[in-house]
Amino acid sequence: MKHAGDVALDQLDDLLARLRATETLRERKRGIFYRGGTATLHFHEDAAGLFADLKVGAAFERHPVTTAVERRAFLATFKRHIAREP
Repeated sequence: MKHAGDVALDQLDDLLARLRATETLRERKRGIFYRGGTATLHFHEDAAGLFADLKVGAAFERHPVTTAVERRAFLATFKRHIAREP
């Protein structure tokens, strides 16, 4: 599974805009977000769709984000995770 390219990220513009509004995140490269000096979130694409990899603890968890429903569910998960992390 490859990292999401510009065409795939274009499909996620609504989600990316909401993530960019998160004060503790910094987008160092389009679609790749850091919290402090730690890579926290990035996106992948393949034939099965688009996916967000969110760092939870020491590992990344993969979440589907192809559809609007999946993006809303991911955003809720992301917000819960960010609220728990220092």
